[in-house]
Amino acid sequence: MQGSRSGRKVLAAAFSALLACMALAPGQAHAAPAHGRDAAPFNPLRGDRGYGWTGQTRSEVLGTHGMVATSQPLAAGVGLDILKGGGNAFDAAIATAAAINVVEPESAGIGGDLFMIAWVAKEHRLVALDSAGRAPSGATPARFADRGLKAVPYTGIESAVVPGTVAGWDAIRARYGTMSFRQTLEPAARLAENGFGVTERVEAEWEEYASLLAKDHDTAATYLPHGRPPGLYGVFRNPDLARAFRLLEDGGADAFYRGPVADAIVKKSQALGGTFTAADLGGIKPQWVRPLTTSYRGYDIYEMPPSTQGVAVLEALNIVEQCGPKLGIDPRGEGPRSPLFWHLLIEAKKIAYADLRQYVGDPDFVAVPTAKLTGKGYARAQCRRIDPRHAAAITAGRDPVGGTVYLTTADREGNVVSLIFSVYDEFGSGITVPGYGFLLNNRGAQFSLDAKSPNVIAPGKRPFYTIIPGFVLKGGRPFLSLGVMYGDQQAQGQLQVLENMLDLGANPQAASDAARFSHAQQDNHVVLESELYQAVGPALKDMGHDVSPGNGLGMGGYQAIMIDPRSGVYRGASDHRKDGAAVGY
Repeated sequence: MQGSRSGRKVLAAAFSALLACMALAPGQAHAAPAHGRDAAPFNPLRGDRGYGWTGQTRSEVLGTHGMVATSQPLAAGVGLDILKGGGNAFDAAIATAAAINVVEPESAGIGGDLFMIAWVAKEHRLVALDSAGRAPSGATPARFADRGLKAVPYTGIESAVVPGTVAGWDAIRARYGTMSFRQTLEPAARLAENGFGVTERVEAEWEEYASLLAKDHDTAATYLPHGRPPGLYGVFRNPDLARAFRLLEDGGADAFYRGPVADAIVKKSQALGGTFTAADLGGIKPQWVRPLTTSYRGYDIYEMPPSTQGVAVLEALNIVEQCGPKLGIDPRGEGPRSPLFWHLLIEAKKIAYADLRQYVGDPDFVAVPTAKLTGKGYARAQCRRIDPRHAAAITAGRDPVGGTVYLTTADREGNVVSLIFSVYDEFGSGITVPGYGFLLNNRGAQFSLDAKSPNVIAPGKRPFYTIIPGFVLKGGRPFLSLGVMYGDQQAQGQLQVLENMLDLGANPQAASDAARFSHAQQDNHVVLESELYQAVGPALKDMGHDVSPGNGLGMGGYQAIMIDPRSGVYRGASDHRKDGAAVGY
């Protein structure tokens, strides 16, 4: 239920009720049967590691020549093969992303959008690519008002913006890649033709969204084989998507934006009453941009600029750094078993996210005060808004959700890529482009129809984007490439894993495995993973927080590559809450 729009409070309540019915402690939910749904539930006690923190789920993965980390092992393997075959980190990122489109179609694909921050070894610098989509030319507030709508539809053709992913791949390949699309996309094409086994997580998300998939004929024909989801351990094939990849292999991005794929997108849009035009597709142009940055404990943290939520990570870190001493809360001294530690992080998150809603939109249309929001002085001024012993009330805001994939790659030359792409919520708009097997995003649902909002819809405008790749430098050298996927959890998730590493000394895998919280700006509710709730939940309640226990469903999926500052060894990590893997050589 990762992408459910019913809210995390409902998820948490349902989870607690389920545990009560099964008479289990919060950390003891049944695992899936090893041989399918018809087998007896598997409900053991968890074993311990013999080294370091016993709660760590797996070791870091080490590599000296190259590494890939993402949320699906088959896709990580594709990227590693590219590295071993002579490609660089940029080639591997494209190949991994294409494979993810096949094996996680609910999360990301060529019908979505892409952002990247990367260290270019030969240039000794960070670069950032904004390959966001834009609203089609007919997307105006008046169009929706005339139909009596108070919000952009959440699914369907009018929830989609023009996809930016393929344009992003092309820009990466042209500037920094060493391989052709034929080399990087063919592994994904073969995977789509031959099929893949459906995992427990993907199967659950597919089943949850079956009703959406059934609404569009082309979607049902592609994603509901035999009229239903493929099922746990079933094999899913998508020959139409393989066909799309091979058109890109032959014709490059032009095949998508000016060729047969573009024609199919426009025709599908017209048939459904949408407003996509050939000019809308031909007008998509990725932008190389300057990432935003702040310092924290001697490290330099980098995030994407607006229209993404990257500014919230930097603002929240600044608030923790500047306000902790004033409030008498030292994150390092308190540690992760202290309610005050979590109180400070939650309150910093609230303030940063309130600023997202007040200020952040497409900088081509609105002035976003990024220098102010990422400044240390601004953070110090926010300290007065934090009561060190009591939770603050907030103005409600809409919480974005999201089905997203984050991946990171590194190569033997020292290039390191942090890349994220998405169709927004699970299975995006629910609309499949006929003949090509991919779903259009529903990122347009993030637009507002309020004329006062910085994110009000307009033709050619980028919506507010939740997807943010992160990067950390130490002494001007790459130290960490990271991301935490899933809607509005991304910025608060990055805040938490960075705290785990930079303040609490966790290795990148332990930083992922540690319990997290998810705060909803919409209703000021906090969900704590089960052991964290047991440890600090009651104390946070006494401080005025509205808290409940949950599990990993809403906590996002993290991947990272750390570059060891002494040896240069790549240290990879992958979130146990997903299917992923870090692989290296």
